[in-house]
Amino acid sequence: MSAEIRETLLPSGLRVVTDPMDTVETVSLGVWVEAGTRHEPAAVNGVSHLLEHMAFKGTERRTALDIAEEMDAVGGHLNAYTARDHTAYYAKVLKEDAGLALDIIADILQHSTLDPEELAREQAVVVQEINQAIDTPDDIIFDHFQATAYPDQSLGRAVLGTEAVVRGMSRETVLGYMRDHYSAPAMVLSASGRIDHDKLVAAADRAFSALPAPRTATTEAARYRGGDYREERDLEQVHVVVGFDGVTYEDPDYYTSSVLSTLLGGGMSSRLFQEVREKRGLVYSIYSFASSYDDGGLFGVYAGTGEDEVAELIPVMCDEIVKVGSGVRDIEVQRARAQLKASILMSLESTSSRCEQLARQVAVYGRPVTVAEVVERIEAVTPEDCARVARRLFSGVPTVAAIGPLARVESYDSIAARLKG
Repeated sequence: MSAEIRETLLPSGLRVVTDPMDTVETVSLGVWVEAGTRHEPAAVNGVSHLLEHMAFKGTERRTALDIAEEMDAVGGHLNAYTARDHTAYYAKVLKEDAGLALDIIADILQHSTLDPEELAREQAVVVQEINQAIDTPDDIIFDHFQATAYPDQSLGRAVLGTEAVVRGMSRETVLGYMRDHYSAPAMVLSASGRIDHDKLVAAADRAFSALPAPRTATTEAARYRGGDYREERDLEQVHVVVGFDGVTYEDPDYYTSSVLSTLLGGGMSSRLFQEVREKRGLVYSIYSFASSYDDGGLFGVYAGTGEDEVAELIPVMCDEIVKVGSGVRDIEVQRARAQLKASILMSLESTSSRCEQLARQVAVYGRPVTVAEVVERIEAVTPEDCARVARRLFSGVPTVAAIGPLARVESYDSIAARLKG
């Protein structure tokens, strides 16, 4: 990131951070709110996501159509998403329209009317989204994997919620959640592109003057348990995720975990891709992933394969997972480090990527993290580190999730035994 990154804490508690790029004509800016699925009580699971939808459905001075037309009139893009630990509202516009983007985002986050008729319509839309996810096995498998890894707790529940809960939410429920969680100290305003920090700070101080007072909210701690989930379906493929307890953002092995994931299943030269797809032709798609939270994390491998091929796939997949702990070649680590560094450096060409990276860093670490620092941490990862972290992660209780024709999928105990080596 730029050496000119600046951060200001407003009296309200809102954090404003900017990453100027003088060579572009656009600005990406947005607000990242520390309110996501893991902040929801079970009775209102999905409220963060429903609120994200409702924020665009009209304010005290703008209708939903006004919001859409104002952004389209300047050729800008306005969007949002909900994750398990945050919700983001962001826009990309030409530099001269940054004020408009800020005004619209501030408006929808403070003055949304949450009209009951709009709420009823949007509940129906979200139910369609839930059903679409259920009909997409390579999507919904990750919800089941998450729920099995973190059972009976907020971190394990689905971002979208369930149809019954979503349909049962009242305007008062959604509004109450917004008042409880959308306060200034829970927000980061991030911007990247052709932007002036001081002007943005002054504008933000004016624009975000109606946020609710902070309220004390307790976030349920992550408690990894692991286990087995299976769903028999009449599908052409079996979708399988095998994973383990991972690392937190602050864990000393965070960067090693990322390098390990990349060399195991992060590219065409990775161990899993070469052994499972290229040599054996067992899958079209196979990859590993590492996700982190403030107090937990997951490391896993996904694969989709045929009903007959799954009998061969799982032993091979488990074998490759176990073998990493026995040793990693230096050339593998070099390639994995190069992939990660290239991804980070290429993302610097995008104002949107820089804006999001900056917001997430401030939200997670309380400060911007320079590219030089990230690259240094990646470069410091050694083959010995990767093998050690593999042994650390893969010796724990596994989580297995599978959807599809399951007759030839091994039992959980059999898979767990294979992963013990």
